[in-house]
Amino acid sequence: MIYLDNSATTKPSEAAVAAAEYVMREAFGNPSSLHTLGMQAEDALQRARRQAAAALSAREEEICFTSGGTEANNLALLGGAAARQKRGRRIVTTAIEHASIEESARELEARGFEVVRVQPEADGTIDAEALRQAITPDTILVSVMMVNNETGALPPVEVVAPRIREVGAPALFHIDAVQALGKYKIDPAALGADLVTVSGHKIHALKGCGALYIRRGVTIRRRSFGGSQERSMRAGTEGVPAIAAFGAACAQLDPARARRAIEPVKEAFCRALLAIPGVACNSPENGAYHILNISAPGYRSETLLHALARREIYVSSGSACKKGEKSPVLTAQGLPPARIDGALRLSFCEDNTVEEAAPVAAALREILKTTAHR
Repeated sequence: MIYLDNSATTKPSEAAVAAAEYVMREAFGNPSSLHTLGMQAEDALQRARRQAAAALSAREEEICFTSGGTEANNLALLGGAAARQKRGRRIVTTAIEHASIEESARELEARGFEVVRVQPEADGTIDAEALRQAITPDTILVSVMMVNNETGALPPVEVVAPRIREVGAPALFHIDAVQALGKYKIDPAALGADLVTVSGHKIHALKGCGALYIRRGVTIRRRSFGGSQERSMRAGTEGVPAIAAFGAACAQLDPARARRAIEPVKEAFCRALLAIPGVACNSPENGAYHILNISAPGYRSETLLHALARREIYVSSGSACKKGEKSPVLTAQGLPPARIDGALRLSFCEDNTVEEAAPVAAALREILKTTAHR
């Protein structure tokens, strides 16, 4: 098996599984309970909070656990806009954001907010000056992803906070760092970010856990009501097994090590796949080192995906959150329909090797020769 769909989800690590199993078998109490089992669960919860905070160069009290990146993104946009709505109605984002950001933006538009979406360049990148100019004095919220989940484009998040200060906008700055965690150093203070989203199952933890970094002193509106869990920001008994797994996975992250391991793998795949006649690259030249988007125009991506899967090679046709739909990211880039329809995303982790590139390329060559055009 060759697994190349790590941007969709990753295989849980031994450390993450062990942490979850410990909570389920030994520390299974409710972390709000005052007895011994409850205190053991609370200890596991707070250990994970420390581990997540360390991975984000943050304080423990700035970590709010959620069910994943989607919930954290919803909380950041809807909660952030609600908190600042008396100071303006303008929200700035990009046209290449994750579905959970785009759908939240559409909901805010339905509530009367103005949403400005900065369009990408032809190679999928976001122009820094275009992003800067979109941020005006009446902007109350800016949300920009750190790594695009489909193409690996790296939006210029570093220009946002200085621009907010320059124009005197009352804006909160949110970064969706789901695809960046573990691959790049994330320092919210250095970036001037108020809110940062991360997710567990993208870093070899379990599905069902993520977190929203909320900078100390920043207030956003909560979206769930009940108990006082997560400092009253997210009511409900915490999913401690998944949270413990998330913390254990965070403790193992080393972006420098990841880059040394993965960058040569992507380079090998680029050489092998782009040597196939007709195959084109949809990722920017200086994009993320762990995501590669290619196209075989004239073929359907789903057909290619299933043909590869029959050979136990697992890739994606785009974002797993937009299953079966035409990629809004590649559409925003202005790529022709045939190229969008034939797109495949390969996403790598430290388990992948340079040696996997040759058999994957050979399999794709064979499939393209034996598969009829659309």
